[in-house]
Amino acid sequence: MRGRTYNRLLACGFAGMLLGVSVLLAVTPKSSFSELENRYLQAFPRLDWESVSSKKFADETEAYLSDHFPWRNGWIGLKSRLETLRGQRENNGVYLGSGGWLFEAYRKPQSDVMQAYADKLKTFAGHHPDLDISFMLSPNSVGMDPDRLPAGAPHDSQREVNKEFGRLLQGRGIHFLNGFSFLDAAAGSKQLFYRTDHHWTTYGAFLAYRAYARSMNWTPLTEQDFTVRPVSSSFLGSYQTRGQFAGLKPDEIDLYVPKVSYPLTMTILDTGQTKNSLYDGSYLAQKDQYSYFLGGVHALSVIRTELPPARADLDKLLVVKDSYAHSAIPFLALHAREIHVIDPRYYNGSIGDYAAANGIEQILFLFNTGSLFETSGLLNHLN
Repeated sequence: MRGRTYNRLLACGFAGMLLGVSVLLAVTPKSSFSELENRYLQAFPRLDWESVSSKKFADETEAYLSDHFPWRNGWIGLKSRLETLRGQRENNGVYLGSGGWLFEAYRKPQSDVMQAYADKLKTFAGHHPDLDISFMLSPNSVGMDPDRLPAGAPHDSQREVNKEFGRLLQGRGIHFLNGFSFLDAAAGSKQLFYRTDHHWTTYGAFLAYRAYARSMNWTPLTEQDFTVRPVSSSFLGSYQTRGQFAGLKPDEIDLYVPKVSYPLTMTILDTGQTKNSLYDGSYLAQKDQYSYFLGGVHALSVIRTELPPARADLDKLLVVKDSYAHSAIPFLALHAREIHVIDPRYYNGSIGDYAAANGIEQILFLFNTGSLFETSGLLNHLN
């Protein structure tokens, strides 16, 4: 008798818990975007025969319930704090290194993948002999400072990957700029990467700009040509978003304001919107503060700067890039009258056709080692 009563109570308790969670799930306000995780949340799935038969409905339902579970952000934070207290140095693929630095474990691509990217770029260069092509590949913080990783954290050498990719690009006139070559010299002087994010700092981007300017035989500006000031001291970036480690010191975002500036416009072709600045201060009050630079990710945008003849080094430049370029492009805009910016992850078109249609003869590919060989869109648009 007691066993039956216990089983009934257990069943009723479990049913009550499910009912309670269901009610909370139904009445809790839903958000389409997670500021904590900096990503869009799963929308309520559409129910139709195709989605049910392909298991898409089941997968999306599971993701929806996970994304909108009541007090989800609180549970995520609690889990992270408990794991930090028991000495865990990894969470969601992000490692807590020495000095409060966060890193993502890096695994080098397969050799055939690297070869495919290099072959595609060289074929593109061969089909467009009229284009002057540069390729800049920046390491991530884990590539520059792997000694900060906790003991036992897996990682491959980005230094070796950059070196090998530069070798594979030889033979078709592509000028390869290895990020290690200009970042190594400044290591230890100033912070080159954010501690909690995968991007380089504005200073790191400034060094990249100077390296590219020298390769183009431009006279690069010096730090004395800018007023440097912080625009945020509360930046907790993409690594912290994923890792959710407690008690980390936020990063600072610096702005380099040229002492001599020129009027400019940035037209975002995705939306048709035109702005008079390369910065969007509204993002500094949000989780994704790095989107302060260029206002985030756009498939295609065009920046036009009213440079006087004596200051302009180039009429048109096409930058094909990932988000590392966002903090470097404002420096390039002080040399080029027009900068066309393509993000191959979202752009739908041929890079070669776009260059030809817009009278462009200079292309800069700017990517980071950590994600380049996962950017399949780049290969698709080099046809």
